[in-house]
Amino acid sequence: MKLIVAITGASGVNLSLKFLNNLPEEIDAYVVFSKSAKLALKLENNIKISQLKKKNITIYKDKAISAPIASGSFGAEAMIILPCSMNTLAKCSMGMSDSLITRAFNVMLKERKNIVLAPREMPYNTLSLENMHKLSSLGVSIAPPVLGYYSKQQNLDEMENFLIGKWYDLLNIENNLYKRWNG
Repeated sequence: MKLIVAITGASGVNLSLKFLNNLPEEIDAYVVFSKSAKLALKLENNIKISQLKKKNITIYKDKAISAPIASGSFGAEAMIILPCSMNTLAKCSMGMSDSLITRAFNVMLKERKNIVLAPREMPYNTLSLENMHKLSSLGVSIAPPVLGYYSKQQNLDEMENFLIGKWYDLLNIENNLYKRWNG
């Protein structure tokens, strides 16, 4: 599977790193960090993108508008924007293509591919909710990092695994990252 992973400047960028680190090796990830995501990564986690090394990950600059993922002929099967800033959400909702992230999003949308947005904000304002509604009506899955409380004994790692497992489910990536509800 060819998976585009866009990482924008919302808080919680560490979830995207954990998402990438847990990806099965048979999934080829094409990753784009926005300028704000790089800053959030440094401020929140003191990590640089150069520290992310995995065989199945290719990283593009957000300014590289001619990268392969900017074309429908590339054949990506799914895309996730994790976390998705409200700025990126608004641009996606309006059809803007001013960066590789928004261009790849628009390509995936026109190709009717599987797209998941993980908006990281709380509370949502009316404009953000309208943008989410608009994108959802176009077939985009809106999946913010909302925790499940299925177990009484959950630590942060287990809660993050739950979120990543749910996003993998939406992207049709098999996983056993969380305990599934069984009544």
